[in-house]
Amino acid sequence: MHLLGDRKAQAAAATHHPPKAKRVLQIFCPGAASHMDLWEYKPALEKWNGKPLPGEENFVSFQGKNGNLMKSPWPFVPAGECGKPITSMLPHMAKHVDDIAFIHSMKSKTNTHGPGCIFINTGHDSEGFPSAGAWLSHALGSANDNLPTYVAIPDIRGEPPNGKANWSNGFLPARHQAIMMSDQQPIRNLARPKQISASDEAASRDLLARLNQSFASANPAETDLQARVAAYELAGRMQLSAPEVADLSKESVATHDAYGTKDPNELKAAYARNCLLARRLLERDVRYVSLYCSSRASGVDGLLNWDAHKTLKADYERHCPIFDQPTAALLSDLKQSGLLEDTLVLWTTEFGRMPTHQAGTSGRDHNPDGFTCWMMGAGIKGGVSYGATDEFGRRAEVNPTTVWDFHATVLHLLGFDHEKLTWYYNGLDRRLTDVHGHLIKEILA
Repeated sequence: MHLLGDRKAQAAAATHHPPKAKRVLQIFCPGAASHMDLWEYKPALEKWNGKPLPGEENFVSFQGKNGNLMKSPWPFVPAGECGKPITSMLPHMAKHVDDIAFIHSMKSKTNTHGPGCIFINTGHDSEGFPSAGAWLSHALGSANDNLPTYVAIPDIRGEPPNGKANWSNGFLPARHQAIMMSDQQPIRNLARPKQISASDEAASRDLLARLNQSFASANPAETDLQARVAAYELAGRMQLSAPEVADLSKESVATHDAYGTKDPNELKAAYARNCLLARRLLERDVRYVSLYCSSRASGVDGLLNWDAHKTLKADYERHCPIFDQPTAALLSDLKQSGLLEDTLVLWTTEFGRMPTHQAGTSGRDHNPDGFTCWMMGAGIKGGVSYGATDEFGRRAEVNPTTVWDFHATVLHLLGFDHEKLTWYYNGLDRRLTDVHGHLIKEILA
């Protein structure tokens, strides 16, 4: 079972400079979570509520004509020692603002959910490109030979828009794609059949390894086959490690209560268990964990994700309680255990929402011109807000920031110059940041 050797020794290259982070937790809220209803306070929306957006009175966005400006349904309250105002709908997350660097001036190049999600995850708005987690797997290799390097944890409500393209290996070798794993969907077929003894299984593996080694030596360009062999070898090692990491019964009653894993809201309880699983994976040095809170769109906008086109108040009063307590408990655990010192936490969504209400509704349409993402943990200066949208939240106005800037900063904290981390494909040296990207120095500790 050593066809591909020790995966820890397979890192493509040493880091370009000393890293601050060893691993990444990405929390993704699909559906385009509204920046001016969660993270970026806009007093002008309260003052101008019900009036036309100046200069864009007849603006037509993704689903049609917009109505007048609409204030947030909930008050914003100052939080932490920094006094950062965030929505009153996230009381648990409010306890962490002093450790978070908010980026309020993000921009996307698309206003469509599927391309927007993969743009955030891969730096490109079309499928076929490696995700950030795949780039990290390629660059650093594994830190735990018995668990995947990269794990995607989809929500119990389903996969995000564009599904598995969000954690694809793209044109990188297939071994760098994420393994899907969640509390509601454990990895299948790990147990050895009862009728096969451990010694028989070991002998079969040894024979198979010799056959694979022979074929691989004769066909060194067959990377897909090598990846499949590596996956089966990893599955063999995971027969012991995966059930252990996924066994949440080993956690204390106090921990389960803190996360809300037994909450009567089944969606919240399921997400809470996935948050606990994410922490256990990070503790065991999984390099990149993508944790999703909500799924792709349904026949009813805003029902399964943050896409609140028609009834923003009702939608977010459903989604915020699911997200708030479990996420805050996960961040508290990372901080108390010391893992936050070398774990970079990212909160992402694909784009923002309009400051106006969608005509004929009490919801907001898509807005790719301004939204919020944030970072926390290793190498990040907490309690700061970088950039801003205009007074209404319509467009990134102060220090406009691209997805490529975001990824350039993430790679920097992991020890890489984003312009030097490349893979030659189809005649070009490809990058996570395409041909763009600048380091956001102002949020670095």
